[in-house]
Amino acid sequence: MTSEHEDTTSRIQLEPSWKARVGDYLLRPEMQELSAFLRQRKAAGAHVFPPGPQIFAAFDATPFDQVKVVILGQDPYHGAGQAHGLCFSVQPGVPVPPSLLNIYKELAQDVGFARPDHGCLTAWARHGVLLLNSVLTVEEGRAGAHQGKGWEGFTDHVIQTLAAEREHLVFMLWGSYAQAKGKVIDPRRHRVLKAPHPSPLSAHRGFLGCRHFSQANDYLHRHGLGTVDWTLPARASLEG
Repeated sequence: MTSEHEDTTSRIQLEPSWKARVGDYLLRPEMQELSAFLRQRKAAGAHVFPPGPQIFAAFDATPFDQVKVVILGQDPYHGAGQAHGLCFSVQPGVPVPPSLLNIYKELAQDVGFARPDHGCLTAWARHGVLLLNSVLTVEEGRAGAHQGKGWEGFTDHVIQTLAAEREHLVFMLWGSYAQAKGKVIDPRRHRVLKAPHPSPLSAHRGFLGCRHFSQANDYLHRHGLGTVDWTLPARASLEG
């Protein structure tokens, strides 16, 4: 390995346990092209979300060896102040989005969850829930603006690495997009839970009533991995 490679790798701002496993992927030509694209869009005045330091927040909050559950989203929220690097989660003080409201409804039915006054899921991330979007950036008011620019290959690599190097994880795949992305997961090695997306358009087609949260904990408990505390603090701090 050359010193030039080592110097480049050292500049990658990624949590160490993840950097050791997937950091090299960020050096690929397509990822360098993505980096250049992001710089160009910002130079053109585009508001890119989440802010740069939070793009890899899911990895910062949930180191590789602490992952128990993976919830897979599509791309970040595109409203100002919403996205902070965790799928389905919004910053404290931001109204809870409709899909997350349906997640809260299902949690209440499934595990007796008490709904908090916010939509910040940082506590889950710190308890082993990798809240991973397929695409890690977006532009204000332009849903899906950064799809097809390279993020999907990186997050595919993340999923493949988890599926290959870990055992007995729970993958929650909501909607056809997440389910297609999860085809690389061996269901004999992990628990793969599938349901419609929790958006208001599809939640009543089987997401509500799916009982994924209790199923996840039953599976984790059977395999000696502990369980996830799905409760959230009644009020969220501004951290995370």
